[in-house]
Amino acid sequence: MTATANEKTRTNVYLDTNMKKKAQEIFKQYGMGLSDAFNIFLSQSVMEKGIPFQIRIPNEKTAQVIKDAREGKNMTKVSLDDLKEEIGA
Repeated sequence: MTATANEKTRTNVYLDTNMKKKAQEIFKQYGMGLSDAFNIFLSQSVMEKGIPFQIRIPNEKTAQVIKDAREGKNMTKVSLDDLKEEIGA
């Protein structure tokens, strides 16, 4: 028996619960479910012969800034008016 485009298989994937919910909301706007999105990702991976987008590991400085931001360090509240003034809008 040869595999066809319509042949399906079931698999288990462990996902972060909150990330899954957020992703489902996005995919819903496109009229597709999680399985559709995964199939698109897999198809693109096969066509690209790799991950279909660039993945980068942040350098030490960027990693530290991300860590600080997550911990609320070195953060300053800025209003929309402040930002507009800074760009001269």
